[in-house]
Amino acid sequence: MNLVQTFSVALPEFILVAVALSLVLVAAFANSSESEASTLKLVRSLSLGGYGLAFLSLFMLPAGQVVLFNGLFAIDGFAIYMKGLALLGAFFASWLVSDGWGEGVDRAEFHLLVLMAVLGMLLMISAHDLIALYMGLELQSLPLYVIASMRTNSLRSSEAGLKYFLLGALSSGMLLYGASLVYGFAGSTAYADIATSLNDDVSVGLTVGMVFLLSGLAFKISAAPFHMWTPDVYEGAPTPVTALFAIVPKVAAMTLIMNVTYFAFSGISDQWSQILIALSVASMIVGATGAIMQQNIKRMLAYSSIAHMGYALAGLAAGSLEGAAGVVIYMTTYVFMGAGAFSIIMSLRRDDAPVERISDLSGLSSTHPLLAAGMMVVMFSMAGIPPLAGFFGKWYVFLAAVNAGLVPLAIIGVLTSVVGAFYYLRIIKLMYFEDADAPLDEGISRQNRLVLVASLAFIILFFLGIGQLSGVVGANIVAFF
Repeated sequence: MNLVQTFSVALPEFILVAVALSLVLVAAFANSSESEASTLKLVRSLSLGGYGLAFLSLFMLPAGQVVLFNGLFAIDGFAIYMKGLALLGAFFASWLVSDGWGEGVDRAEFHLLVLMAVLGMLLMISAHDLIALYMGLELQSLPLYVIASMRTNSLRSSEAGLKYFLLGALSSGMLLYGASLVYGFAGSTAYADIATSLNDDVSVGLTVGMVFLLSGLAFKISAAPFHMWTPDVYEGAPTPVTALFAIVPKVAAMTLIMNVTYFAFSGISDQWSQILIALSVASMIVGATGAIMQQNIKRMLAYSSIAHMGYALAGLAAGSLEGAAGVVIYMTTYVFMGAGAFSIIMSLRRDDAPVERISDLSGLSSTHPLLAAGMMVVMFSMAGIPPLAGFFGKWYVFLAAVNAGLVPLAIIGVLTSVVGAFYYLRIIKLMYFEDADAPLDEGISRQNRLVLVASLAFIILFFLGIGQLSGVVGANIVAFF
């Protein structure tokens, strides 16, 4: 494949690299306070334009599978879809950051770091080799460590960044140890070669390597018991950063798990399915029960995200085409539900300071009826109330689990969904049936309003296009099988 063809297949990544280099130059030449505001506006516009241009370039990529760089990088319909989802989530998260609403993180370096993290996510999605997997994973993680502690005048933000870094380093060590074992017993780091080696007798060392590999990846989606960083980082990090953590990295990490299990280790699905079942059950139980006692809404959403990853893993554990399609649909709904929830949370302010306690939502329907209605729709969707998008996401993953014979797993998922409905409905009760202690500030930024409208439109109207979406997803992931 010549240079032009290589460039065209990896066009989204090259676009983000070009925009990132441009941001460095733009920020470097802004050395005066008078130009700081205009430079920040230019940086923000360039980063958002980069996401939009990279998203549009996905439609120019070939439909079939194309492998580049000696098997390290591959693109197919499934990768294109998940890259589009990651870019859409990154656009939402960056769009929510604006002057006066960004909690002090709306700086040039923030947008540059997010851009580099997203580049790492795109590389993770296209990785077809354990070396490429690790490179993409670290390119995503290193900027996120910095972003988590970007608010340097906040002790909680610094603590969040430190916890995320230390536990992230631990998970990277586990992942590297697993990858080295897999390489030692399979003789290669390429997914295709690993899958071929499984045709022979599977050694214990290869199985242990796979366990460590999946454990490291489970940290990235905050699946229990590798979730301990999530509540503290979600609470301590600035809200725009929390929104980014809650939406985008999980899409890339879940795609990575699907590639590793359904492709590299497809020959031992009985073994990795047991691991995913254990992770799913632990995540659903820990997420559902842990969120009940939370008083901070960001901590509550942290535990909620743990439960949501458990639901997605239930579909993944089925090891079937139906399960893979269910996971992709679930992650699609998850992106829009997360964007909608955080667009509202970032709009809740009192005396121009962000509010995060769940009790601060009391009486929101009387003071901010539109925000309350939007939050009600998002909470109902997260709880899985039909006919909203969240219901169909859970329906597809649980149906796949049942059809794969994992009936107990589906039952646990339904029961934990019922438990989870309690803390979602509690927020609705506070907004509509409690009196406000003190009024919140009036107004919502234009950015937050647009993200909220887009999210609500998707959540409410999802049932109209579920058939077409299911067909598109099924056609894109059929290569796994």
